[in-house]
Amino acid sequence: MNQILVVDDEKGMRDFLSIMLKKEGYGVVTAENGAAALKAVQDEIFDLVITDVKMPELDGIAVLKAVKEVSPETIVIMVTAFATTETAVEAMKLGAYDYITKPFKVDEIKLIIQKALEKRSLRKENILLRREIVSRAGFENFIGKSEPMQRIFSLIKQVADTKSTVLITGESGTGKELVARAIHFNSARKDNAFITVNCGALPETLLESELFGSMKGAFTGAVSNRQGLFEAANGGTIFLDEISSTTPALQIKLLRVIQEREFKRVGGTTDIKVDVRLLAATNRDLQTEVKRGSFREDLYYRLNVIPIHLPLLRERKDDIPLLADFFLKKYSSNREPKKITPEAIKALMNHPWPGNVRELENTIERMVILAAGDTIEREQIQEIIKDVGPCPELVPSDIPDAGLDLEALLENAEKTLLKKALERTGGVKTEAAKLLGLSFRSFRHRLQKYDSSS
Repeated sequence: MNQILVVDDEKGMRDFLSIMLKKEGYGVVTAENGAAALKAVQDEIFDLVITDVKMPELDGIAVLKAVKEVSPETIVIMVTAFATTETAVEAMKLGAYDYITKPFKVDEIKLIIQKALEKRSLRKENILLRREIVSRAGFENFIGKSEPMQRIFSLIKQVADTKSTVLITGESGTGKELVARAIHFNSARKDNAFITVNCGALPETLLESELFGSMKGAFTGAVSNRQGLFEAANGGTIFLDEISSTTPALQIKLLRVIQEREFKRVGGTTDIKVDVRLLAATNRDLQTEVKRGSFREDLYYRLNVIPIHLPLLRERKDDIPLLADFFLKKYSSNREPKKITPEAIKALMNHPWPGNVRELENTIERMVILAAGDTIEREQIQEIIKDVGPCPELVPSDIPDAGLDLEALLENAEKTLLKKALERTGGVKTEAAKLLGLSFRSFRHRLQKYDSSS
């Protein structure tokens, strides 16, 4: 429901607009003067403000300036019985959507409000669409004929059209986001927003404001009121990846959203109601995290209503030829895809693929670029796999007679694996962190330890 603030010092006009707007299905708050309006916009985010221009003390122009400072996305319509060209020009320069003269026709203002809110809605949809275009990449990669994947597909069909929370588990690169996306796009919510949030990629404060929104001044850098992703996903689905990296304080807020379907913005006092389906994913064992005390048990049970565990690529070897063929076509652009010999396919199927489907995709992309000729041979596969293959043994199987420096050994192993992970992912730290089963914050902290010592 769109929220509208009506500001007018005349009670009759406030009541008239309030009754009319409520009949149209809008949520309405009224303010009898500019000061009350300023307090309202500081406490709440409105989709639209309708304000009289001429009011004692703080006039409509002051209200317009305050709204645009505190909540830039809010649309403002100016209404006045004393229209002047200068005031109208000033209002439009300051960002007013329209300038209406009293008396006005009811149908006229209804149409203007409708068009204004459509414009705001379109702007929000464009932001979500840009986000969706980025995150939708690879959805078609979710293919497989193996028995484990057929079970996954069947489970997705069963749970898609329910409202239940789903916890998706599996190692990095197994396709957890693709499962979440398939659930959403096979549900009744498919025409509404699907929003992905990487919980390990942001510090706690920023993640909280990203999810729940924030009010101006709630923390350093909060220069305006801002809606969060739970509000943006209203009516749709929100997918929380790396849920295990959230802090206990944030877990309490997530628990409340699941249980009560409401939350408060950071720095806010108003409860925001939402209808959002929550899907979560992790590459860690949450039961172990619960025993360690790093993850709330009550949140775990709320998330784990329907568990879906994704198999490792080496556990679904029958899918490797299909995936290899798909990635070959994907990275061959406009030219004829290269052929892979049966021996080369066997080499792919015999590899353990510690990085799962993501590693296979990276390997095929490299083959398309580096392999000469139209056919990919076994030797070329083995050469590329060797280059991106697992590290040599980092920890000796036994303790030498002379002893060893355990701290130095573990530091060297960590440093080597961090470097290998970055090489594997082309320097993308969030992906490198996933390969090592770390949160982004933990990965960055470990990396900085060695950067500062070098």
